[in-house]
Amino acid sequence: MKRIPFLLLIFWIFAACSAQAAQLNKVAAVVNGHVITMFDVQKNATPDLARAHINPNDPAQAKAVDTILRKVLDGMIMEILIAQEAKRLKVTVSSSEIDGEIAKMMKARRLNKKQFEAQLAQQKMSVAELRKTLEKNMLRQKVMGMEVGRRVVVTPEEIKAYYDAHKDTLVDRSGLHMGILVYHPKAPANELAAKIRSGAMSFEEVAAKYSIFPNREKGGDQGPVEWDRLNPEWEARLTKMKPGDITPIFSLPGPNGAKFKAQVRLFRPGGGENKQLTFEQAKPIIDGILRQPKAMDRFEEYSSQLRKKAVIDIRM
Repeated sequence: MKRIPFLLLIFWIFAACSAQAAQLNKVAAVVNGHVITMFDVQKNATPDLARAHINPNDPAQAKAVDTILRKVLDGMIMEILIAQEAKRLKVTVSSSEIDGEIAKMMKARRLNKKQFEAQLAQQKMSVAELRKTLEKNMLRQKVMGMEVGRRVVVTPEEIKAYYDAHKDTLVDRSGLHMGILVYHPKAPANELAAKIRSGAMSFEEVAAKYSIFPNREKGGDQGPVEWDRLNPEWEARLTKMKPGDITPIFSLPGPNGAKFKAQVRLFRPGGGENKQLTFEQAKPIIDGILRQPKAMDRFEEYSSQLRKKAVIDIRM
C-alpha cells in the first residue's frame, strides 16, 4: 500500500479544519450592520435540534435542520432589532434592577446566594451569563411596554361584558399558591399529565418524582403568588385559572435557550371556600386577561414595522 507523505496528510487535515471553520464563520445575516454568524445560529439552535431529535450532521435531515435554523435566525434578528430600538429610545437596565430580579428569583426558589449559584452551575450557566440574559429580557419588556403596552386599550364596556360572562370564575385570589412542575427531559410528560388529569397520580406526587424545579419535595409549591410582580405571560396564564386548576403541558424556557415541558397548579393551602369578587374587585384582573391577546396582536404589528424599517440581508 502506498503511504501518504506526512506533510501531505497534515495539509489535508488543515484544509478540512479550515473548511469547517469557514462554514462556522460564514455570515448568516446582517441586521442594520450587525453581523450574525452561522456559529451563533447553530449554537442557539442546538437545544431545538436536540428536542426534535435531529442530527445536524445527517444529510437526510438537512431540510429539517434548515427549518429550525431559519426559525432561530428569525428570533435572533428580532432580538437585535429590539436591542437597537432600546438604544434609540434610550432605554437602559441598571445593575440594581438586575440585582433586584436575581433577588426575586432566589426568594421564589427559597435559595441563598451560594445555593442559587450552585444551581446555576448545575445548569451550566454562570452568574455573568444570567445577568446578560436578564438584561436582554428586561430591555425587551421595557421596549414592549413603551411601544406595545401603552397602545393597547381595554374599554370599560369590554370589562363589564367579561365580568357578566365569567363572574363565577372570578374569585378572591389572596393567599393562593403556585406549584410548578418542570419535567425531567427523559420523563414521559404526556403520560404523567394524563395520570394527573385522571386522578391516578396527584400533581404533588408527580412533582416529587419527576420534577427538576425547586421544592419538588413540597409538590413544587413556590409559595404565595405575588400578583403585582408577575410578567404579562404568567399573569395571563394564572388569572384564567381557578383555585385547584392545573394547566395543560406548556413549554418553559430554560438556560441557554433550552425549553422544558411544564405544568402549573394554582391552589389555596388547606382548601377552603372560594369567595366571588365584586365587579370593582375584578376589574384589574379582567383588564389583564383582555389586554394580553391585544398586546400580542400589537406586538406582531410592531415587529412587522421594525422589519420594514430595517436593512436585513439574510445569507443562509
